[in-house]
Amino acid sequence: MANSTNDIKPESLEYRMPFTVDTARADMNMNLRLGSIVDLFVHSAFLSADSLHFGFDDLEGQDLFWVLRQLTVEIEEPMKWKEHGQITTWPKDQHRIMYLRDFILYNEENNPKARSSSSWLVIDKHSKRPKVLKNDMLEVFTQLKDQHALPNPPEKLFPVNEGEISELKTTYFDIDLNKHVTSSRYVDWMMDTFSAEFHANNYPKSFSINFLKETMVDEKIQIRKLKTDNNTYLFEGYNLNRDMSAFLGKIVFLKRKN
Repeated sequence: MANSTNDIKPESLEYRMPFTVDTARADMNMNLRLGSIVDLFVHSAFLSADSLHFGFDDLEGQDLFWVLRQLTVEIEEPMKWKEHGQITTWPKDQHRIMYLRDFILYNEENNPKARSSSSWLVIDKHSKRPKVLKNDMLEVFTQLKDQHALPNPPEKLFPVNEGEISELKTTYFDIDLNKHVTSSRYVDWMMDTFSAEFHANNYPKSFSINFLKETMVDEKIQIRKLKTDNNTYLFEGYNLNRDMSAFLGKIVFLKRKN
């Protein structure tokens, strides 16, 4: 590490990343897509980790890499096409092998539009088992433990034993540089189980996902979707090749304003 953690001030732990809701991030209704929100959060997390010297390149030399384990997002109001905004993120705490990180998405007027809490694992490339970073990193992950984007940790979800079933096969463009399905694609899969008409009338108010096992290219995923009330849907993605659950999800929708 380039600098001692003793030299790190709390304000330097906050990373700010500007963005624009361009055509690639907007849906057909000109709102920022849920998958794009997740992608922005994950990208800002990697940039933040790089700036604090525990990013991709730093861990690669130790045969380690970051994996997102749990994520909860609360959306106050969707941002629109062409709007500018900023993600603020910070490492929040360490609970045993879990590393917590929070996010706030602001619009150009610095009003919060979405908030998120997440948990991450450091994985050994060879054993695929979780590892704990060196003790001298602890201060980085605990200085802002009382600063919360959301009051609660990311939501723990449970298996879905019934519901509507759909299937898909992963492709080359689902895969990230760690050679498994990238986080935002799971979000797109869940959102794709709804019709265009449904999306025209509804927008996600909150979202949670638990990643259970990595998914590789050319694997078949069965997605089970269960509607629990007028606004809430639960999901389970089951890897048919490996005969195990890959992820659990939950989306709560609100009716769009006319």
